[in-house]
Amino acid sequence: MMQWVARRLTGVLLVVLSTRTVEGAFLSPSTHSITSSSQRNMFTGIIEEMGTVVALEERTDLPLWDGSTGSGTELTVKGNVVMDGAYLGCSISVNGVCLTATELDDDNHEFKVGLAPETLRRTYLGQLVAGDAINLERASEIGGRNSGHFVQGHVDGVGTIVDRWIDENSLFFKVQVEPELIRYIVPKGFIAIDGTSLTVCEVDSSSDKPWFTFMLVEYTQKKIIIPSKQVGGLLNIEVDVLGKYSENALAAIVPRIEELEAKVKELENQLKKK
Repeated sequence: MMQWVARRLTGVLLVVLSTRTVEGAFLSPSTHSITSSSQRNMFTGIIEEMGTVVALEERTDLPLWDGSTGSGTELTVKGNVVMDGAYLGCSISVNGVCLTATELDDDNHEFKVGLAPETLRRTYLGQLVAGDAINLERASEIGGRNSGHFVQGHVDGVGTIVDRWIDENSLFFKVQVEPELIRYIVPKGFIAIDGTSLTVCEVDSSSDKPWFTFMLVEYTQKKIIIPSKQVGGLLNIEVDVLGKYSENALAAIVPRIEELEAKVKELENQLKKK
């Protein structure tokens, strides 16, 4: 019964994710046909290009909603592909982090995004410097082809590379993560690393320093920034959101199923006594 419930939940979650916007609102079929910009909802983890950090600045003159000014961190990025169709307020994934474009410079192929305190706490974007290469992807259109998996751009935490090696033409990485993340990482499962949709190879969740491995095929090695990182390097990690949703849903359902199974067993025992 538990397996049947898990399968049904996964199917429902896939439908939900395919109809949600970044803001969390549901789109009706009629809304989908109004504007293509409203259809750009999530990411696929298929990196479109490697851009470049132009600047990372601490600003004290950022305009707030009430007309006053405040302080914050602003990142300026140079990219070509992601500027195609970009508009103020659009979502762009930068090393796996969903960020909102606040300024566009079409002449120089640059855009600016703000880094919120939560973003700086959860990711390593605050450590970027001018000249760093970064993975970039525009938000995808729901209903279009998805060669990766459902990537939200909501990074769960940072992993540290503890080993890397070559196996024929594949490049392997071993990554250490916090214990609270490893529970959502399973062999052959999806994971987004620096925004790249990848497949988990091995997982060790038993030690106090849990780790997992992944590998990059030859083609992917040339298209993303991960191969340039060495042991000790940091990676933005986003676990598969289906795992988190399933855990949350099952937490509410399992007690009821266990109660139902207990009652069924009690009835069976009563029938055996007759």
